Amino acid sequence: MNKQFEEHDHLMKLKSGVSVVIPVYNAEGTIEELTTRLHTVLPRLFTDYEIILINDGSHDYSWKSIQSLCQYPGVRGFNLMRNFGQHNALLCGIRNAKFETTITMDDDLQHPPEQLPLLVEEFKKGYDVVYAVPKKLPHAWWRNLGSKLTKFTLSKFMRIPIQEIGAFRIFRTDLRNAFANYQSPDVYIDPLLSWGTTNFGHVFVDEDQRKVGTSNYTFRKLVHAGLLILTGYSTIPLRLASTLGFIFMLVGILILFYVLFIKIVFDSVSGFPFLASIIALFSGVQLFTLGIIGEYLARMYDRSTDRPPFIVKDEITAKKDDLQS
Repeated sequence: MNKQFEEHDHLMKLKSGVSVVIPVYNAEGTIEELTTRLHTVLPRLFTDYEIILINDGSHDYSWKSIQSLCQYPGVRGFNLMRNFGQHNALLCGIRNAKFETTITMDDDLQHPPEQLPLLVEEFKKGYDVVYAVPKKLPHAWWRNLGSKLTKFTLSKFMRIPIQEIGAFRIFRTDLRNAFANYQSPDVYIDPLLSWGTTNFGHVFVDEDQRKVGTSNYTFRKLVHAGLLILTGYSTIPLRLASTLGFIFMLVGILILFYVLFIKIVFDSVSGFPFLASIIALFSGVQLFTLGIIGEYLARMYDRSTDRPPFIVKDEITAKKDDLQS
């Protein structure tokens, strides 16, 4: 890993600062090492930097670890009142970032800081957002499947290339202006970034295996994320419901002609099984359509209540924010 980093150490520093945003959940065993490695890598890539650690309602001693790390220059800590979710915590960090460039990454050391030169090199080509795409997914097959489904949803409805989605990313901080007024408890960062740009890039990187703990994502949560993207950031499902309604209206007309034909030619009409199957078919479509409408009503209700995406309980600023390498 160090050898690979040295191969990219010839890159010129970006003449700007970077804010590294890391949501923290039950990561007391990894964030100290992660922060130490970032302190080694970032000065070689940027003229200034800060590391923002957001404690998202951890049940371990993550917040105490963050408080200890904030004694060092360039580290800032935010403690949320409860667990709001990974993307809500990311939104908190992104809104509090002070430099022109933002990097987001996980707290579990699966995103090696030593891979950052690859992202920076691609970012310097003029992209607004660059994703780090793992060469090989390190998770279980069900997790990989759920991840691919979520990425497929994003690629089709948010116009983000499927291979470019991930939590390890670098982007222009001013993209947050596109969702500055976003106020909803349901947050997904990638669609929000797509509100501000369509200029996405990606680079392939190595991801490490998780060393401590287990993933907090289940297949159910990944499916929920896909549904959130569909109903929270797109009107495609409503159009699908309208299309299904039109198609089955045509099916109903064809069935009517079929019944009339049977009645006129054979003076008989199919019995109860035929009628029951048609009722079940059309009832299923109606319930499916009502379910889609219900999802949209739920999103509208959540936003109408003005529930904040996150609430900061405590904030710690490093003793010295201006790091000059």
